Amino acid sequence: MEIEPFGLERWFAEHEHGADVMLAESGIRSLDAAEFDTDPGELGYVIPTNGDPELRADVGRRYDRGPDEVLFTCGTQEANFLAFLAVLAGDGPGHAVVVTPTYQALSAVPEALCEVTRIGLEPPNWELDVDAVADAVRPETRVVVLVNPNNPTGRYHSIETVRALYDLAAENDAYLLCDEVYRLLAEEPLPPVASLGPHGLSTASLTKAYGLAGLRFGWLVGDREVVDAAWRWKDYTTISPSIFGQHVARQALGDREASILEESRRLAADHRERVSRFLDAHGLEWHEPVGVNGFVTVPDGFADGVEFCRAVLEEGVVLAPGEFFGHDDRFRIGFGLPTAELEEGLERVGRVVG
Repeated sequence: MEIEPFGLERWFAEHEHGADVMLAESGIRSLDAAEFDTDPGELGYVIPTNGDPELRADVGRRYDRGPDEVLFTCGTQEANFLAFLAVLAGDGPGHAVVVTPTYQALSAVPEALCEVTRIGLEPPNWELDVDAVADAVRPETRVVVLVNPNNPTGRYHSIETVRALYDLAAENDAYLLCDEVYRLLAEEPLPPVASLGPHGLSTASLTKAYGLAGLRFGWLVGDREVVDAAWRWKDYTTISPSIFGQHVARQALGDREASILEESRRLAADHRERVSRFLDAHGLEWHEPVGVNGFVTVPDGFADGVEFCRAVLEEGVVLAPGEFFGHDDRFRIGFGLPTAELEEGLERVGRVVG
């Protein structure tokens, strides 16, 4: 099993530490630990290792699923990784259909396990052609992979599109796996894919919408057979979720949830407007995103996204070149950081754009 180097993460590893402003961050501003009770008591494993049954039941109800159809993980990244192992690492040939552009892990991990067909969204509106997905499905297809809202474009595919993909997967005895980590940043979130029926798999976490990336707390929800298989693989990765993560997650998903999400959505909407005005002033374009990421055209005078982002690095600001998402004429900007940092970052980028 071989896997491609994670280009975006290597870029961050090289440049993030020394930067003044991280304008490629894909989540909302981080909450302070002082806002929560951070004493979970004894520092043992979470028992059972798939997560506290009561909390799994609470999460499951959000998807019309039971507690045994929920697996707590180390962020959405592990949830996706375990789901792919559960669905694609079985006997016989496998095949996956992946909607792109996407977060590299959602294409690279399937490509390490089986043959993958990529279905590209086309700029400027990044609409999904369901017929193209249907044409790509084969008898051996086991999963169709979607991020909704999309990363990096911020495109939020409609419920009609999502249901069509679900029906397509179900008709072919496959799963629709949807990474929904940005879903609750939408003003009117769609129903999660795992709630559509037995062929829906949802992954999410407290990272992007809740501002709790450091908890590394996420989940996989869906078919009991897939969840149990993912749990068996988890025995060889992180074994159990973090006891700190679960302790704080119980609070964030409890009485404080509504206020956390309300503030996150308010911040995302305000910052979206700020970035939109900046782009208009500089003649740059994007599809107005849902979430806190936008995929922006590279300014004139630069060969590609890498050249532009390297120029911006000279100003102490990190952006994400579109090459890491298969579009070298774009760059990803994240606008979920605190307002003062966003404004400082945009001012510095403006010096480069001219």
